Amino acid sequence: MASIFNALNIGYSALNASQVAINTTGHNIANAETDGYTRQRVVTAASTPITTQPGQVGNGVDVTDITRVFDNFVFDRYTSISSSKEYSDYEKKTLEQLSSYFPEIDGVGVKSDMQEFYNMWQNLADNPDNDAIKVALAKQTETLSKHIQESQTKISSLQMQANEELVVNVNEVNALAKELAQINVAIDTAESAGIYSANDLRDRRNVIEKSLARLIGAEVNVGQLESNIQINNTSGTITGSYTLSVNGFNIVDGNSYHPIHASNESNPNGFYEISYERQDGKLIPLEEAITGGKIGSILDMRGGTIDTTSGKPTDGVIQNALSGLDAFASTLIESINNLYAETATSKMTSKEVSFDAATPLVSSGLNVKTGSFNIIVYDIDGNKVATREITIDNTTSIDGSTNSIKNQIEANLDDNANNSGNDDLDDFISFNFAASGGKSTLELSLKAGKESLGYTFAIEDKLSNTNYSSGSNFAGALGLNQFLSGDSAQNIDLNTVYKQNATLIKAGASSAAGDSSVALKMMQHQFENFDFQVGEKKYSSSAYGMYDIIATQIGISTNAATTRNETLSVQYNAIEMEYFGVSKVSIDEEMTNLIRYQTSYGAAAKIITTIDEMMQTLLGIKQ
Repeated sequence: MASIFNALNIGYSALNASQVAINTTGHNIANAETDGYTRQRVVTAASTPITTQPGQVGNGVDVTDITRVFDNFVFDRYTSISSSKEYSDYEKKTLEQLSSYFPEIDGVGVKSDMQEFYNMWQNLADNPDNDAIKVALAKQTETLSKHIQESQTKISSLQMQANEELVVNVNEVNALAKELAQINVAIDTAESAGIYSANDLRDRRNVIEKSLARLIGAEVNVGQLESNIQINNTSGTITGSYTLSVNGFNIVDGNSYHPIHASNESNPNGFYEISYERQDGKLIPLEEAITGGKIGSILDMRGGTIDTTSGKPTDGVIQNALSGLDAFASTLIESINNLYAETATSKMTSKEVSFDAATPLVSSGLNVKTGSFNIIVYDIDGNKVATREITIDNTTSIDGSTNSIKNQIEANLDDNANNSGNDDLDDFISFNFAASGGKSTLELSLKAGKESLGYTFAIEDKLSNTNYSSGSNFAGALGLNQFLSGDSAQNIDLNTVYKQNATLIKAGASSAAGDSSVALKMMQHQFENFDFQVGEKKYSSSAYGMYDIIATQIGISTNAATTRNETLSVQYNAIEMEYFGVSKVSIDEEMTNLIRYQTSYGAAAKIITTIDEMMQTLLGIKQ
């Protein structure tokens, strides 16, 4: 049976409900600018009524829950677009920096230096005996080499910067994943009774989920979604089993987490390799599985797959630029040296090579092709004394095979068809292939006494057609009589001999005055097509064209990344606005609610004072 005390309890329950609502509203206002905070609402229900005559009498109000206004479907889209946006932001920033290393405008850059380099050869062809032009050519060659090296160094630095960012972000992922597993424990503990929701803990978990999506493209998989239409018609919250994974690899599994390992201990170049630690402790390579977030973008920029032999990435935008520059520089070095080998000298020493003397040259790893070349001996007046053609087929080695380079040079042949045994190639040239410390060097030199008589020799590649690239490339591949030293963009340089004395540069094949045959070929070099091998791709282009290919690919990639970023930014802003519309605190709305709850609180207090007056009247009647 309802009594006056029940009426007092009704007033008290109304006061309590209003107080809880005011506290919750104050909590919302206090956290209006807190990252990841989701506004909360008080859920109330009528208390169980008292059954009496003539019917059930109301018994006040109960606060059943304090719930977040949260839509998991919107949040999933928000985390997904956040991952894509973070990937795009890093991609755009990196490509813009990379493209700044190719300033091929206003006569600035490697291409401009290369044009001036060829102009200097033209000047030397016009004045083959002018020492001042030779000095200018040497300086221009050094300038070109230096700028190629600087470009490579800047790009390498950008790649190593990405490499360092990779490990920093992996460590951040591990810290967040560990915290997420701890929060899952706290949520399970707080919600163990199955009555209340750990709202603030869930907010913190969502913040970490979004951060992990941005960092590594992580996705959350849960047992089920539960709606709460009492709060909002779009409100839904995840419950049940919980895993956070990256393309099937569970980083967080309920209350435990699996750390990601980043190690460069076995890499000679310091590149970090990413692996996943399984339950049994075994490490599994993870680079190919990470395709989203900032880490995915870092791997796509730096290169994800590391070659076990070289220790360098085999893919990645930055690595492709480095490989392109290396291919450009190495082919430039080889092709120019192959031409410059036509200038007569008394001794030619190759660069160090690592293959065995009996290894077929075409299988040695050097860019030696089947074909032939002439070794020509000149006298002091520049006349040809002896010429012998050296052929290279699929079995030709330096030494050790029947048709080896050594056997062909040392063969007792009558090169001049004059029945004389004293004026043939084998009478002038000494062959020596010496090994030291795992490396070998080929040395061709004049025999004793021949140099003092003014004899010199040169190597002239025989072309199968009019293209410079149709020869054997023997001298260029081995680095015999180098004009340019080095074998990549990192170490391309003018031969030290010509650095020290530029007047030793030769314009012609022989020592005859006015000979400019080699300088003219150097001029033609800029218009010739060569094969540039970049990874598994091969380009047939001129030196200018190859450099344009590298710069154009980077420029196109940068423009495409900028366009994608602009599109994603619009999508991100739209989805973020939708998410904020559901879950973010609105100060105006909360102030309105505060007025409502304040009024409710005053009305509930009026109930208490009214009942108090009724009790005073009742007690007065008794007296």
